[in-house]
Order: sequence, then structure tokens, then C-alpha cells
Amino acid sequence: MRTGEPLPAVGDILAALATGLWHWDTATGQVTVDAEAARLLGLPAEPTTLTEVQARARMHAVDWNEITGVIQLAVAEGTLAEVRIRIMDEQNRVVRVVRSRSNPSYDAERRAFVLIGTLQEVTEPSPGTPAGRSAITGDWRRSREAFLLDAGRALAEARSTEEVLRVAAGLSMPGFSPDGLAVFGVEGDRLKIIGHHGQQPGDEGPFSHMALETDYPAAEVVRTGRAVYLSTPEQYRNRYPVTWPLAANFGRQSWAFLPLTVAGRTMGAWMAAFAYPVAFTPDERSVLTTVARMLAQALSRAEAAESARELTDGLQRSMLPKLGPEIPGMSVAARYVPTGGGLQVGGDWYDMIPLPGAGRFALVIGDVQGHDVHAAGLMGQLRIALRAYASEGHRPDAVLSRASRFLHGMTYDSHDPADQRFATCLYVEVDPATGRLDIARAGHPDPAIRMADGTVLVRRTDGGLPLGIDPDADYPTTRLTLEPGETMMVCTDGLIETGGHDLETGWQRVRGILEEHKGDLEELADALVQAVHGPSSHHTTGPLADRREDDIAVLLLCREGEGCGCGDTVATTPQVRRTMLSVAQAEPERVAVARQQLKELLHDWPSEDQVDSAVLLLSEMLTNVLVHTDADALLLAEVRGEQGARRMHVKVTDTSDDLPHVRRPGELASSGRGLMLIELLADTWGVDPQGEGKSIWFELYESTAETPE
Repeated sequence: MRTGEPLPAVGDILAALATGLWHWDTATGQVTVDAEAARLLGLPAEPTTLTEVQARARMHAVDWNEITGVIQLAVAEGTLAEVRIRIMDEQNRVVRVVRSRSNPSYDAERRAFVLIGTLQEVTEPSPGTPAGRSAITGDWRRSREAFLLDAGRALAEARSTEEVLRVAAGLSMPGFSPDGLAVFGVEGDRLKIIGHHGQQPGDEGPFSHMALETDYPAAEVVRTGRAVYLSTPEQYRNRYPVTWPLAANFGRQSWAFLPLTVAGRTMGAWMAAFAYPVAFTPDERSVLTTVARMLAQALSRAEAAESARELTDGLQRSMLPKLGPEIPGMSVAARYVPTGGGLQVGGDWYDMIPLPGAGRFALVIGDVQGHDVHAAGLMGQLRIALRAYASEGHRPDAVLSRASRFLHGMTYDSHDPADQRFATCLYVEVDPATGRLDIARAGHPDPAIRMADGTVLVRRTDGGLPLGIDPDADYPTTRLTLEPGETMMVCTDGLIETGGHDLETGWQRVRGILEEHKGDLEELADALVQAVHGPSSHHTTGPLADRREDDIAVLLLCREGEGCGCGDTVATTPQVRRTMLSVAQAEPERVAVARQQLKELLHDWPSEDQVDSAVLLLSEMLTNVLVHTDADALLLAEVRGEQGARRMHVKVTDTSDDLPHVRRPGELASSGRGLMLIELLADTWGVDPQGEGKSIWFELYESTAETPE
């Protein structure tokens, strides 16, 4: 080319230099190559677009992993990425070695790496030599740093010995990856093989339970705490003639035995064996030593975690009961999941206690303040005390009163404020024959009832202070009836608040699971735990992200019937849902509870105006009883029929014989409008005298459209 002539096109220059171009976008997962790059990859010499899987299939697996590490490091340092890649054919043979130089970038918006670079064929040196290492890994120092970063992160995330060994087996060291690994531990005065990779099952037999005094490299490493490097079979045979015949069978060419040391104590040894000669240069020894240290730390953490889990799981299993024998007409399921940090043991518990009498039993669930061994110890003692009081035949209120006095005496007599604890508790006495539930509550969340059609109501119950605060506290009893097909759920606050939720948002999440579940009781228990503690819980996090996690305990009691999912009675779905609640003269605050119960009963009613009207009329009817009579009121609300044509029936009954009558209040009157409102808002209504007392009722018919304003 003469001076002054225009330069040839870039593509022509690259083609003349046998250099190809390739483009890789990790967001789309596509690799685009020109004709020369396609030829170098062993494809037809024409431009084409490959998937990551197709491109990866053309490259050595080790080199592909190193490419990703080098790219990340180059982006972090703002430098070029250079790596040499072995191209493989369909028989997994090396066709050629190519060098890639690129300037990768990171797209933060798409969270993807974008790489544009060149491919050029180079001569392949012999494996194991310094040149060979360069050919396989490109920039040795950069590849080493990327590898150590990835290895450290993977080993730090391993939670068990099995995971640590799996990570160690998958490590791809830059330029001199071993094809055989073994991890040795110490048991008394003998070696034991914790795990191995690259050998056949059973090959570890001759090396298991080997005495530490044996003339074997791993035994010497454990005795001395110093690494042993053997670059050739001759070195191995000359230095360890006794055990060389055992190692010779594997056909390896080089070995590295490194101590696994934690806090100055050698806990074992790590062997890395190579199918080709390795000189073990200072750089290579540095990488192996660093990996051995990380491996030792990971194994130590895993061993400590497994010991703690085994101890705490055993402690928790010994404290939590097994559910009793089958109960005719009823099913029970329970779950306990430790979710806190540190020792996975805490103060949550549940119990099922046989009671004196024909088939009656009690369900208990509670939570001792704290998440430590002291809380677990108090929980065990409190559980035993509750069983004793219940077995004596005491009523629910007496059982909790005695338990509160017991816990107060144990904790508040102590001079150490840290020993002063309280506990929440819910005690339910169950009569399987009638479905009657007598409930006493000590600062614990209320029970929830899943009705036969899937509607979920939180049943407000009377309660007292948490156990242990006041030795003279009273615990009133609330009586409910579990109808056929209904399920009661009681739980600790961990089920509600796990994932940063408060009581309101947590109940919404749990309620959704209860309403939508179609399986049996055991499957429902699993679904509840999975919703708040499994992968799906990450999509339902609450507003209190910094809230500390807590244990989860949940008890489910089902009275078998149509629609419950238990036994053989699941064929039909009932078309009736109902709730019943009493409001005493001395309990005007229960009017608000009645309104909430009615709202929950009508949670899927399409017309919000009708729901508001029903709540307003219910308030008027209950208030009328409390103000104008000396009697208590009983609410019965029902929804009947198929969706789209349902009928709401709300009835309030009292024992007074005074019948209500329509009045015409003046403009400034403060009462007398109750029946006028019922006439205006109800589709139909009436007053029914009874043998003793009366009932006033109204009905609303389902409207599929909102009432226009």
C-alpha cells in the first residue's frame, strides 16, 4: 500500500490477520460471531448467532467459567479482559486454542454484562508448564484473583459439610485444576475421609481409619501442620515407599497435601491430585494454600453449625409433644419451625392434653418471652405445669390462673432482671362429640375459624394478662362451637409477623392461605409454614423490614364435615356460612367485635353499600337491646345460597318481652330511628316474639352492582 492511499476496511484487516469478532450480551443470552470467529469455534465460516448454551458447548468447561470471572474482574478494574480458550469438538477433544481480547462493560439498568472482543488462534503449549498455564487461563494473576473471590464466596455460603465438599469438588483452579480431591479429618489417632471427588466409590477404603503414624502424606501433614508437594510419581515413591503402591493405582502425576488449620489447630488435610505434572510454583502454592485455609474455615463453621443444630433439634424434639391418638370426628395437625438467629431454640410450644371425662382433650399453644436456652427451659417447665393442672380436671380459667402464679414464682422472685420472663398462652378445652370449645387466653393472638365454604373469621375471645406478670390475674372463658366442616387455627405471633409484618398485614397473608387451600389438614399446615418461611414468603414481605424473625408454632383442629378436606367428607361445598356472638349488658365493647365479625362474614359480598348497611343495622339492633332492656343480646348472622343469588339473614335475640315499635322522632331527637333505618335499608325485616323474649331480624339480597350514588 502506497502512502496516501485510503486504509482498507477493518473487516478486511481482521480477515487478513485471521482474527474474528464476537459479541456476548448476558441479558439476551446470545453470542454473535462473524465468519472468522465461527470458523475458530469449529462452525461453518459464516456469520451466525448462538445461544450461550451453544457457545459454551464449543469451549472447555473450565475455560468458560474462567471467562466469566475474568470479565467481572476487568469491569471492576476498568481494564481489558484477556483469556485463552480451548475449543472442543463433539468428541470432547481440543481442536485449537484461541486468545480473546475484549473490553467488557456492565449495564446496570439491565443488570447484564456486554462484551465485544476478538478471537485469534494461538499455538497450544504443553500442559503443566508456565506457558501452558498462560494458554489456558490468560492473565494468570487476574484469573487467580477472580477464582479466589468466587471460591471464597461459595465456601462462605455453604451451610453444611456436604455443601462444603460439593463446592470444593466444583472449584476450577486457574490453569492447574486437579482431577482428584480428598478431605481428611482426624478421629482419635486415625485419619478419616470426610469426602472425596474424582475417585470411584470404595476407592477410599485403604485410606480410611489410617493411623496418624503411617508413612502417608496426609498423615504427615496432620502430624506436622506443614504442606507436602509431590511434583512427580518418583518423588512420591522415594519419599513414601510404603504407601506409594496405594496411590499408584490412580495414575496421577502430581499431588498436593495441605493442612486444614483453624485457630492454630490442624483439623485435617486436603489432597489435590493432578493427571499431569505440576511444578507447584510459588503462585500455584499460594492459590492452594489460600483455598486450604478457606476450606478449613468453611468446614469448621459447618461442623459447629451441625453440632448446634443437632443439639437444639434434639432439645426441641424432646420438649415438643407428639399429637395424641386419633379423635373420632376430628383431626389435629401441628408444626414448629425455629426461625430466629443463633441457637435455633426458643420459647414457643404447643401441646395436646387428654382430660378426665369421655374423650375430651385440651389444645395449648404458647410463647415464652425470649429466644434462648433460658426461654426453652422455662417453656419446658411451664408446659409440664399446664399438663399437670389440666390433668387434675380444672377449667380453662383455673388452669391459666395457676400457670400464671407458677411462672411468676419462678421468674419474678429472682434478683436478676434478665430472669424475669412472661409467656403468652391460649388454652382450648375441646368436646369432640359436640364441637364445643371453651377458650381461655393470656395475651395470645385470637383463634381463627375457617368455615366450611372457606370463609375465615378471627374469633374475638376474652383474655387476661400474659402468664407470669400478675399472680392474681383472671382469665375469663369464651365458649365457641366448631361446626362440622370448620377448622380452627391457633398460632404464635411468629406465623403472623415473620417477614416484617404487623398483626394486620400478617393476618391478611395467613387468611389468604386459609381461604384458598384445598387439601387436607397436614397439607394446610405445610402451606401455612411455607407461605411465611419458604421462598414464596420473599414476595409477601411486610412494612417492618427490620423486625426480628421469631419462631413459628401452629395448631390446626378440624371437625370433619363437608368441605373441610379431612377424611372422606370433601365432596360438596356447603352453601351456608354463619357466625354467632353474645353481647352482655356489661360488655358494650363487644358491639364493635360483632360489627367486625359481620364484615368478615361478608368479605366477598359484591356491594360495599349493602355491607355498610348491614353493619349499621346490626349496631342499631344491638344498641337497642343494651339501652332499652336489661337483657343480653345474641347475634346470629347467616349467608345462604349460591354466589350471585345469596341472601344475608341477621338476627338479634334477647330475653326481654318489650317489643320495638316504629316512632317518629323529632328533628333534635337522639334516638328512635332504628326501625326507620331497617325499613329504609333492609329488603325485608321482622320481629318474632318467642316463649321468652323476642328476635328482630332483617335480610338483604345480594346485588351484583354497586348502588348508584
